[in-house]
Amino acid sequence: MRSTLHRCHSCLSGLGLMHNRYYASGSKRSVLRQDVSRLPVHQFPVAKANDTRVYVWGLAATGALGMQTSVKKQAQVYTDFVQHPSRLTFAEGHTVSDVATGYGFTVYAVNTKKETELWGTGINTDGQLGFQKAPGPHKKPLELLIYPAPIDLSTAKIQPSKRIVQVAAGRAHVLALTEDGAVLAMGNNAYGQCGRTIVPEEDYFRNPVVTTIQLEEPVQAIECGQDHSLLLTESGRVFSCGWSDDGQAGQGRYGLIDTPGVAEGDLKGEKIAKVSSSCDTVLAINEKGELFGWGNSEYGQLGDVAQDNPQINTPRQLSFTKECGKIIDIAAGGSYCLILNEHGDVFSWGYGILGFGPEVQHRPNPTRIPPTLFGRNEFNPNAKVVSIASGITHCGAINDQHDLYMWGHNRYACLGLGHKNDQFFPLKVALNARVQKVTCGVDHTVTLCKAFV
Repeated sequence: MRSTLHRCHSCLSGLGLMHNRYYASGSKRSVLRQDVSRLPVHQFPVAKANDTRVYVWGLAATGALGMQTSVKKQAQVYTDFVQHPSRLTFAEGHTVSDVATGYGFTVYAVNTKKETELWGTGINTDGQLGFQKAPGPHKKPLELLIYPAPIDLSTAKIQPSKRIVQVAAGRAHVLALTEDGAVLAMGNNAYGQCGRTIVPEEDYFRNPVVTTIQLEEPVQAIECGQDHSLLLTESGRVFSCGWSDDGQAGQGRYGLIDTPGVAEGDLKGEKIAKVSSSCDTVLAINEKGELFGWGNSEYGQLGDVAQDNPQINTPRQLSFTKECGKIIDIAAGGSYCLILNEHGDVFSWGYGILGFGPEVQHRPNPTRIPPTLFGRNEFNPNAKVVSIASGITHCGAINDQHDLYMWGHNRYACLGLGHKNDQFFPLKVALNARVQKVTCGVDHTVTLCKAFV
């Protein structure tokens, strides 16, 4: 089975491998008395301080939630999507240290005493979750997993450290960063996003390849766009590879790039602290809290620097955020961008659901979202946001009370608010835990949390 990814700039509809598939509405139905005994029973150990929990919600039919709810069996209750945060039983028996969401799949870094394992669940049509054997004598590969399974990394030609400190996921590829600064890449490489030579008509599904990317200096952070990869080194340089028809590789040229190279332009001489990309737009900040951007700017994501050309292939400093103060976090969506300043204020601009209500779909310049929407009030006047995240069409923010607020397009209830209606301003998600991290896929969301004491 050969898989070819088709490019499209229309990100607003929630693109993905599942775009042309259809599912049941997921409406509620009565449970018969004779079926009560067949309802799933979840048993959890008594919570301890700092116990890690994972909550998931959104589209379950891809298997990305890992809840075993997407397969219909006789006389069992099932659902195609989950509207409220649901505690993942897998995380009760495994120490999850990081998580990333792709297009219909999820990957977990799981700590053991000797190493960190990589686990995955969901769509596996491009080998992004490794070679997964089906039960039975024929051992056919599985193209969809409904529960997390370990990913075999032994096929990598160069074996780096076995401790994985970060994971990232694109449309159909996965990156994993090890503690010694090497990067493992797997999945679709049709555009060079795995940092190796593009092989025409390569069968990613039946012959998955794990590539070890080792640069001239250690990597300290990784990021996946839709079909490109970004590697941030310890010295603050940004390396990139993959699809760059919108300039998202930032190497001064367009097209496919299968060998990681340095993104320079206005980044030259700067020590970059973080990069962000979910689709074809890239944001970066340096240690001074200044903002840079490149890639797609069809909806004004890069401001005035893209007036003459909406595809910027060289990193440019974005001066229109200077009035926002020192920037400490960034999130690039499909058609909009978010920044967080040192005072805990969130700003958004571009096109889409920006957090200002149903009447505002476009902002050319960064505009502050009212802090009261993130928990700041007369009883908690010092509340502030500490981190932000974005998928292609929905966003999340965590405040210093470890509460999660979400807004955006609510495709398959991916906002976790108990319904499927779009949410036009940030709204608190009901979670029985302290949220540490949120990651937004195309149509599902996953959080890493700590138990309440």
